Amino acid sequence: MTPTPPPAADGITRVVVWRWTGCTLNAAARARIALICALDQFGCRGEVLDDAVLAVSELVANALEHAPGPYEMRLRCTAAELICEVEDRDPRIPVVPAFPAAAPFEPEPEKRGGGVDALLEVLGEHRRQPAFPFGARRAPSTTP
Repeated sequence: MTPTPPPAADGITRVVVWRWTGCTLNAAARARIALICALDQFGCRGEVLDDAVLAVSELVANALEHAPGPYEMRLRCTAAELICEVEDRDPRIPVVPAFPAAAPFEPEPEKRGGGVDALLEVLGEHRRQPAFPFGARRAPSTTP
C-alpha cells in the first residue's frame, strides 16, 4: 500500500487520484476503483466510503456524458473534511436552465439526467446526508 502523502503547510493533503480521457475504456468503473483505493488510504470505511463512491460515480458519469475531457479526479483532505473534485477541461460554462417557480424538479423517466438529485432524494429517504461534500465542476474565474 502506498503511504498517504503528508499535508502541505496549510494542513491540507492534496492528491490527484486519477486522470483519464474520453477514449479510456471502462472509465467510470476504473474511477470508482481508484477512488476506493485512495479513500482506503485515508481510513474511510462504511457509509462514508459508500456515499463518496456513489456521489463521485455520478460526477464521473456527468463529466463523461457532457464534456469532452480530459478529466481529473482529486482529493483534498483536512482534519475536518474530505473533498473530492471531478474536473473536465471544457472551457465552456454549462447553461443552467431556469427553474419554474412552482414545484421542484421531478425526474421524468423518458429524459436522462437528474442522477445527483435522485441520489440526494434516496439518501434523504433513508435519513442520511452525504457524509462527503462534492461538486461536479468549477466555473473558471474571470477578471475584469
